[in-house]
Amino acid sequence: MSVPAPPIEPLSFREALGHYASGITVITSHLDGEPIGFTCQSFYSVSMSPPLVSFSVMSSSASYPKIRQAGRFVVNILSGEQVRISNQFARRGTDKWHGVEWQESPLGNPIIVGSLHWLDCEIHAEHAAGDHLIVIGEVKALNLQEAAATQPLLYFKGHYCNIAAHRAV
Repeated sequence: MSVPAPPIEPLSFREALGHYASGITVITSHLDGEPIGFTCQSFYSVSMSPPLVSFSVMSSSASYPKIRQAGRFVVNILSGEQVRISNQFARRGTDKWHGVEWQESPLGNPIIVGSLHWLDCEIHAEHAAGDHLIVIGEVKALNLQEAAATQPLLYFKGHYCNIAAHRAV
């Protein structure tokens, strides 16, 4: 009979996961004339056929219920020059859209100008997972910006990173 492992402490868990570099996105939608959005680093591809992507969002999110109601969203993949955008959309209770230039996607979602790429999605499924929701979206449109020299915005060990400064040999 094995001895049960001690419970995982939340701060240790968060620190361990911080050692995994991730890209930064802003998930956006539009409902009743109001643009909605939040910063998200838990984004990934799910399926090629059909084209599915996923992100996780806190169950207590103030933005996500409106996105659910709209039934659609854009994943704005941020460029290395968009740290301000990432920080602005990560805050609660402020005008996240102040000074943010955007245009409408084919599905009517806000595309943040200057993003590396964007994917226009309809909500395909949603699953409860602990204190988060896992949202799966079906990609209906996308655009690969002409930005060959532009780097993605990455997050590692609690800080934004620039891969151009750390090129592998």
